[in-house]
Amino acid sequence: MRSALLGLLWLGAAPVMANTWPELVLQSEHPVAGMRGGNLSGLALCSGELWTVSDRDDDQIYRLDQRTTVWQAEALSIEVPPPPESGLPWGVRMMGKAISPLRGGALDFEGITCDDAGNRYVVSEAHAAVLQVPLTGAPAWLKIDPTLVRQARASGMLLHFNALFEGIAINPQGNQIWLAAERERRGLLTIRKKQSVWDCAGGCVLMSEGGLEQAPPQLKAKAQQKDFADLALFEGKLFTLERMAYRICRRTPDTGEIERCWSFANDALTEGRLYNSAYGNAEALSLDAKGAWIGVDNGNHVRADGEKRPIVWRFAAPQGGWSVKS
Repeated sequence: MRSALLGLLWLGAAPVMANTWPELVLQSEHPVAGMRGGNLSGLALCSGELWTVSDRDDDQIYRLDQRTTVWQAEALSIEVPPPPESGLPWGVRMMGKAISPLRGGALDFEGITCDDAGNRYVVSEAHAAVLQVPLTGAPAWLKIDPTLVRQARASGMLLHFNALFEGIAINPQGNQIWLAAERERRGLLTIRKKQSVWDCAGGCVLMSEGGLEQAPPQLKAKAQQKDFADLALFEGKLFTLERMAYRICRRTPDTGEIERCWSFANDALTEGRLYNSAYGNAEALSLDAKGAWIGVDNGNHVRADGEKRPIVWRFAAPQGGWSVKS
């Protein structure tokens, strides 16, 4: 009995090996020019147009002109008011404030999404806050109940600098938001609009988990903390971009439970596409019926083939579509 218990404990501490999920097929690859700060960190398909953000730029978001192989990022300037108090502890906030002059981007925009009315929503990792950018009028921070951060931290999330909110998705009606906590621990949370305040009716935390995950063998990297890099909502399901595992997973929007995953490692990690990095670089996700857009934040890394710009990949949807059960 003792040896069996020790065996179970050992298994719980071991890295999770990547499951063999079906491979998505790469259709096209698009370097992105014109992003002032580079560091593409989110994607959203809004009324047929792709929008993105950089975690180095606080005063603009970008529309992507897709008419040529190399996409041009067209900046939309925004006047951002001072961020609200979110309930993050002093130490985490001060780390972000100290590092921002060195890295650029005090707000650290990490994800973008939009509703059917055309409002865009950008999540600030540094402040655990969400900025609404309407089609007309001035941007404004959502009024979010501080219970969101309290519940997240009580579940082991948002405890570490630069490991806060990394992805965002909103429903078409614009009254429910999902947020992805990046790592150590990673998790999914949701808030709902109640008059002018977004609150935790029924609880904000959908799931929280820790542990290590083994990277695909092409990276030749040791196991890293499980992570989420972005979120997308499509056909009533949540889709998570899991950077270290190089996969997309479909999850239930009420619990975050995995229903099915797809790998994109085979085409993303060919020899010419490798970076001199032990970490995954996929940071952004958007889906439609025909496929997935995956954005690569290369930071200061240069690819093996010499490409220095951010990249967006287009992967075909799996056979049977994103709702396929088997």
